[in-house]
Amino acid sequence: MSNKGVNIKNLTKIYEGNNNFKAVDNISVDIKPGEFVTLLGPSGCGKTTTLRMVAGFEIPTSGDIVLGDEVINNLSPDKRDTSMVFQSYALFPHYNIFDNIAYGLKLKKLDKETIKSKVTNIIDLVGLKGMENRYPNQLSGGQQQRVALARALVMEPGVLLFDEPLSNLDAKLRVYMRTEIRKIQQKVGITAIYVTHDQSEAMSLSDRIIIMNKGIIEQVGTPKEVYYTPKTKFVADFIGTANFIDGEIIEVSNGKAKILVEGQELTVPYTGDKKAKDSCTIVLRPEAVDIGEEGLLDGTVTLSTFMGSYQDYIVKTKNSELKIQLNNPQGKKIFEEGANVKVSFDAVNVHII
Repeated sequence: MSNKGVNIKNLTKIYEGNNNFKAVDNISVDIKPGEFVTLLGPSGCGKTTTLRMVAGFEIPTSGDIVLGDEVINNLSPDKRDTSMVFQSYALFPHYNIFDNIAYGLKLKKLDKETIKSKVTNIIDLVGLKGMENRYPNQLSGGQQQRVALARALVMEPGVLLFDEPLSNLDAKLRVYMRTEIRKIQQKVGITAIYVTHDQSEAMSLSDRIIIMNKGIIEQVGTPKEVYYTPKTKFVADFIGTANFIDGEIIEVSNGKAKILVEGQELTVPYTGDKKAKDSCTIVLRPEAVDIGEEGLLDGTVTLSTFMGSYQDYIVKTKNSELKIQLNNPQGKKIFEEGANVKVSFDAVNVHII
C-alpha cells in the first residue's frame, strides 16, 4: 500500500443560510504517512465535516487539503486516494462477502485472478476466512464491520477514513473491534483518520488525537499528552474525568511554580507563562487524589459508592468538590458519607492551566 500523509491547511467550511454556520473554522494539521490520527469531540464540533472534506463529500469554503503532494480540494471522491469505512457498513445485501469486498476492484476492471488474490489476502487479514460465501444478514455486527473494513483496505488507498465505525456495536464488541482495527492498521502500515466522540476509543486507537470544539482545534497530542497535560479546561474535561481547583501563583522559577490552593502552599512542576499573583486552575485526575486521615486539604465525604474495581468518592473541601477514585478498595479503609477526611495529592500529578 502506498502510504500518504495528509496536510490540512487553513481549512474552513461555512454552510450558507440564515446565519452562515461555520462548521470548521480555519484549522491546520499535518498527518504523517502511516499515522493513526483520531478527530475527537462532541456532536457538532466539526470532526465529521472535516473527514467528509478529506473524503470529497463536502467542498471546503477555503483552505487546502493536500494528500501526499497533491492538492485534492476539487477532486471527486472516486479520484482521491482514500477509502471510507462508514458507520452503517453500507454492505450490499444481495452480494456475498467475497463479492462485497471485490466490488471496487471490479469497477476498476482488474482481471479475475488479481481480484481473487487481493480479496483472499484481505479476507485472511481481517479474520473472515471461510465466510466468503455468506451474505451480510448471516453475519454478526462485528463480522459485518470487518467486511466493511476489508472492502476499504482491498482498494489499497493512501489514506483510510473511518466515520464512527463502531457506534452500532455493543460495548464489549466495540472494545474488541477497536483492538482489531488498530492491529490491522499497524500490520498494513496505512495512514488512518478516524472520527469518534468516544474518548476511550480515541485513547486506545491513536498515535495522536485532534480534539475539536465548535469548529476549532483545541489541542493535538498523543493520548498521554492530552490526558496529563491538557491545554484547556475543555480538553481536560472532555478526556476522562477531571477536578478543577482554583489557586494563585506565588512564584515561578526553574520549571516549578509555588501555588496557593485553599490556603495551602505547594510546589508543582510548571513550564507555562503565568507569573506571580496570577490566578490559575489546577487539573487533578480522580485516580491521582488520595483520601485519608492525614493530608493537605480538609474535606467531608458527600458520596461514597462501591464500584467493584474502585471506590468512588465525592469530597467537599473549602472551595471545591473533588471526585476521587480509590482503585482496588478491597482491604482498604472505606469512608462513609458524612465522614471528615483529609485529601492529598502528589505534586507531580498536578497540571496548571
